[in-house]
Amino acid sequence: MDRKWLYISGLIAVAAIWGANFGLSRFAMDAFDPILFTFLRFCSAVPFFFILLKLREGSVGIPWRVGLALAAIGLFGIALLEIMVMYSIKYTSLANASLLNVAPWPIFAALLAPLFTKEVITARLLVGGGAAMVGVCFVILGGGDSFSLAGDQMLGNALALGVSLLGALFNLACMPFMRRYSALRVSSWMILFGSLFMLPLTWGSWGQVQWGALTATHYSILLYNILFCTVIGFVVWNACMYQVGAARANFFRYVVPAAAVVAGYLMFGEQLTWLQLAGAACMAGGLVWISVERKQAAPLPSQTSVQQGAAPIK
Repeated sequence: MDRKWLYISGLIAVAAIWGANFGLSRFAMDAFDPILFTFLRFCSAVPFFFILLKLREGSVGIPWRVGLALAAIGLFGIALLEIMVMYSIKYTSLANASLLNVAPWPIFAALLAPLFTKEVITARLLVGGGAAMVGVCFVILGGGDSFSLAGDQMLGNALALGVSLLGALFNLACMPFMRRYSALRVSSWMILFGSLFMLPLTWGSWGQVQWGALTATHYSILLYNILFCTVIGFVVWNACMYQVGAARANFFRYVVPAAAVVAGYLMFGEQLTWLQLAGAACMAGGLVWISVERKQAAPLPSQTSVQQGAAPIK
């Protein structure tokens, strides 16, 4: 298999994992405060990251200057971003939050990519990305909920749009560090810092959980979030994004709401509409159009070749 298609398959697989988690997490929200659940997800993943890092690369350290930068990325890209997602859902409709959280994200990434990388926005990327964005709008709004600009939802709408902008900056900010360090090393440290920043926000939530009433289902969902959504998801996404390019890779985030709709159909019996199916087809066509571009602008050097020339990290 062409390695490009291997990376694209990785992006699609991770997006599907994240999308399915929308349905799974519904079961957990009746037992956990959302911020506490998010903290448990990231904090519990930290040991797995560093054990894998030690076994795979023989060291876990980073220079303190890089640590400060990854701490800032963890603060904004993990702690703040996840909190904004939750409060955007709280203060606006699910349709508004889903659309504004997802649809503009790749657009912001494509527009801002030249500031962080040498990527060039091509006509194929614009056409395919535009088709994919139209498709994901149909997927989200085709379920019957309508987009609203009502005054009482403007705060949530602003937060949701902020999620797309901050998320795009978060992805792009990781790219320069992955020229020298692996996706695993970058992910390990930014998630460690993000968990530490999130910890104070869980104050008062621990006592509200009826720990003795938790079932095997609750723990299985938490484990899914830790291993698949966080450890595997972040490492695979960052590694594939580095190879494909941030501008192109982020359009594959449109698979997330499509997978969430499928999860709702399978888990909760939610109906699929013809508009959603047409949107999924339009989105898939746009992503395929992006993927088959033969020559990618300004290819990035492989992490392996860069790391082999770098001094050992203790």
